[in-house]
Amino acid sequence: MPKLLFQGHGSYRLTADDGRVVYVDPYKGKGYDMPADIILVTHQHSDHNKIKRCAQKQDCRIITNAEALADGRHNSFDIGGILIDAVEAMNKLHDPKKCVGYIITIDGIKIYASGDTSTTKQMEGFAALKLDYALFPGDGLFNMGLVESAKCAETVGAKHNILIHLKPGESVRKKAEKWNAPNKLIITPGEEIEL
Repeated sequence: MPKLLFQGHGSYRLTADDGRVVYVDPYKGKGYDMPADIILVTHQHSDHNKIKRCAQKQDCRIITNAEALADGRHNSFDIGGILIDAVEAMNKLHDPKKCVGYIITIDGIKIYASGDTSTTKQMEGFAALKLDYALFPGDGLFNMGLVESAKCAETVGAKHNILIHLKPGESVRKKAEKWNAPNKLIITPGEEIEL
């Protein structure tokens, strides 16, 4: 089974069955010592793009919003069977032409890495993808807050929904307990789960 380590804020690490490592929006927490095969960055704000924190294999593939949106479209990548599809993301401070989310398929598990976003039109089609996990921000500053995030979770229809990216100092557990998303799974910083 692949694993997900929630490092904190919007940062997490995925580990495939064969040991390959994917970091998403590196910034917060611990656990960057496993050499990366893939690093994904949703946008260029400093709390999402600390690529140098990650140990990296020599052939590490780094995909940022620039590559994900090359040629003005949301691009897809197949990196040794790990599938990465860039999708819409946007909020009050994030231009959709400079910001993405990702749908990552690893060992047959589909994960929606929403990035810093509010509701997008594209989310309406995600239920048909039969996603296994979806990670949503809930800070309510420029991204969606708990109410909007719960509505998005309902729309997206993943089997498990995880709340991330809160205001600095907020307890993930306390906020997630108040979050009315269906099929919510509460994971705190530093916790690793099998997917």
